Amino acid sequence: MIKVEQNKQNSFFFEIKPNRSLYGTQRVIFFTLLFSTCLIIGLAFFMLGATLILPFAGLEIFFVSLGFYANFKWSRQKEVIYLSHSKIKIEKGRIFRDFVWEEFRAFVKFQIKKTNNETNKLFFSSKGKHIEVGNFLNQEQKEDLIKEIRSAISFLNDLDP
Repeated sequence: MIKVEQNKQNSFFFEIKPNRSLYGTQRVIFFTLLFSTCLIIGLAFFMLGATLILPFAGLEIFFVSLGFYANFKWSRQKEVIYLSHSKIKIEKGRIFRDFVWEEFRAFVKFQIKKTNNETNKLFFSSKGKHIEVGNFLNQEQKEDLIKEIRSAISFLNDLDP
């Protein structure tokens, strides 16, 4: 998901997040349905005399929960790009910023590299340092991001200094 905003000072704000199929209460409802179904089936077999089914149902719940936790944690990542006439700032993180990079825009180059599997990698480069953005986006979203960033850079270049 890409969100672009332009403020009155002619600065651009790009918020980039991966696609998520479940949000907040939807996750809780899904977990409740999935685990109650597994628990009911496990208890039914336990009552019929298959006593070993209950520990394996518990293990199933644990490992599925672990997988969903890892997926939900990954889907909370976010990248923020600030573009102004003079500076560019990139922030990466989940709930809190884990990485911040700021540079004068005159020294920064926006690069697109094609990989072997025909996907694009997007970089901001300056002084030998390359910062990749949008690595979790699909190809179509990367194309949209390229258009938006190029449009913002073109707009900022056309402004009087």
